[in-house]
Amino acid sequence: MLTLYIANKNYSSWSLRPWILMRVLDIPFEERLVPFTANSNWEEFRRFSPSGKVPALVTDHGTIWDSLAIAEFLAEQHANVWPAEQMTRAWARSASAEMHSGFAVLRERCSMNVGVEIRLHETGDALRRDIARVNELWKEGLDRFGGPFLAGPQFTAVDAFYCPVAFRVQTYGLRLDAPATAYAQRLLALPPMLEWMKDAVAEPWRDEDHEEDCLRAGTLLRDLRLR
Repeated sequence: MLTLYIANKNYSSWSLRPWILMRVLDIPFEERLVPFTANSNWEEFRRFSPSGKVPALVTDHGTIWDSLAIAEFLAEQHANVWPAEQMTRAWARSASAEMHSGFAVLRERCSMNVGVEIRLHETGDALRRDIARVNELWKEGLDRFGGPFLAGPQFTAVDAFYCPVAFRVQTYGLRLDAPATAYAQRLLALPPMLEWMKDAVAEPWRDEDHEEDCLRAGTLLRDLRLR
């Protein structure tokens, strides 16, 4: 049995990627949630992850400790992780890699916080460029491969890599064109995404630095989390 180590569902966008991929594709695994708290430290996470970070997938033969590496590991055993057609698969990998290494301003200004709704104080040119690129990339995939998912009719790893962005769209009210907005809503309506959100709003842990970053970015409109 595979064991996936993740952190707080309210905050951990990196954890969401392999979790949602495995849940939607019905790849069995055991979930181990180790929350970020005031007393957390790097050595605690080093017990299960060589990098001291999440996600980490523990197998019978070793540990994979990066979300993109986990996706590629799973693809070696499950044909439906990536699209079957070569150039569609290449596009999906390119889009996933761009999400993995890019969109720095979107990550910084709109960090994932599933349980709240925030109105941004301002957008700014750099954030607008990141949002425009998300919009462009999603539209390209939907137009080129026919939807309803980014690389065609089936949910694949590229969709998993953009599920955290769908939560950001919801949290910060990010404005996208109609096709991109509809795609974000499709991701948010997936049963495992609804489960993730339900768990996130029920979590008792708060990361004060993360909370302060969100409030610096905008005005809190709604807090759905259980107190």
